[in-house]
Amino acid sequence: MPNESRVSSSGRNLTSSVATKPAQIVAAQRLRHEVFTSEYGADLETGTGIDQDRFDPWCEHFVVIDESGEVVATTRLLHGEVATKIGGFYSEDEFDLERLKRNPGLFAELGRTCIRSDCRSGAALSMLWSTVAQYLAQERIDYLLGCASISMLDGGYKAWRITQQLQRDHMAADDFRVTPKRILPHPASQPLKTAKVEIPPLIRTYMRLGAEVCGEPCWDPAFRCADLLVLLDVDKLAARYARRYKLEARTA
Repeated sequence: MPNESRVSSSGRNLTSSVATKPAQIVAAQRLRHEVFTSEYGADLETGTGIDQDRFDPWCEHFVVIDESGEVVATTRLLHGEVATKIGGFYSEDEFDLERLKRNPGLFAELGRTCIRSDCRSGAALSMLWSTVAQYLAQERIDYLLGCASISMLDGGYKAWRITQQLQRDHMAADDFRVTPKRILPHPASQPLKTAKVEIPPLIRTYMRLGAEVCGEPCWDPAFRCADLLVLLDVDKLAARYARRYKLEARTA
């Protein structure tokens, strides 16, 4: 498993690793609930204050912890071999992945990524990616896929404008296209604007790493967001990011 990473940034000592204790996973689920309900208006009122689903027990959970022991950033990763055993990836609830999965190589799925609002200066996300990158190298993953979420609290105008911008600049090849199972409706009350919009930092990071958009967005009513399926070819990471995230070149 990836080694523990440490960094000191803006007076905050951070540690990044794979969660090994149940309490760390619960803390990560609690952070997910806090971020998704407050920023997306997600319908997660289970009475427990945590976000959890049937995939959590099968995932590796990556956490960034501050000096007080609190989880300030998290993501989870589902290995493709495990997904096959349990009936598929989370994103297959939203997209038809059959064409994409016909491509040779080993897939893994990243999901439920979130960072506490006061820790979004960059260090926490960089540490999270560093630990994930080590895992990708150790497990010899070929492709990393996941749902990139865009809030729909404005009625969907921003989601469609971001989608159009990403499809224009970062569209995957035909062999990697997917089809949404719940098509995101276009806003009907006013025409879409053509001006560029600010892409959320997490999605912007994916694109800088070389990720591509695999088709049209899906409407996720529970999280009240639009999801785009994005795919990262691990072997095509730009050299500067491979060094930055300590992703060593693989040999046959």
